[in-house]
Amino acid sequence: MSNPDWLLAAHTTRKLSLLLVCLWAGVIFYLSHQPGTLEQPLFPQQDKFLHFVAYAVLGFLGMGSVRATAHGYRPEQAWVVCLLVGLYGIADEFHQHFIPGRTVDGFDVLADIAGGLLGTWLMYYLVRRA
Repeated sequence: MSNPDWLLAAHTTRKLSLLLVCLWAGVIFYLSHQPGTLEQPLFPQQDKFLHFVAYAVLGFLGMGSVRATAHGYRPEQAWVVCLLVGLYGIADEFHQHFIPGRTVDGFDVLADIAGGLLGTWLMYYLVRRA
């Protein structure tokens, strides 16, 4: 693939990733906006696991929406994505304070941040070029 073809493919991938990250953030918001239920979880700490996975996907897609250099992403880019994902997790948890049957849980925020870190750095290392 010639250089212009590679740049066009990278630009298209970033645009798709940006669309997907916005859609996924919307899915997280929608799910967080649902009133709490008293259903029993399938396994202990299920909610923390689900937070972790949801925000790992958000971090992965968020990193994919950032412009990579010829050698991959810069660490500073990954840290900015981690910060934004973490802030979204904090804002989402605050949002739940206003939803009937939902509570604010700091451990949910920690699961969000941990998942965001994993997803972001996974994409960082997958795109890294020698």
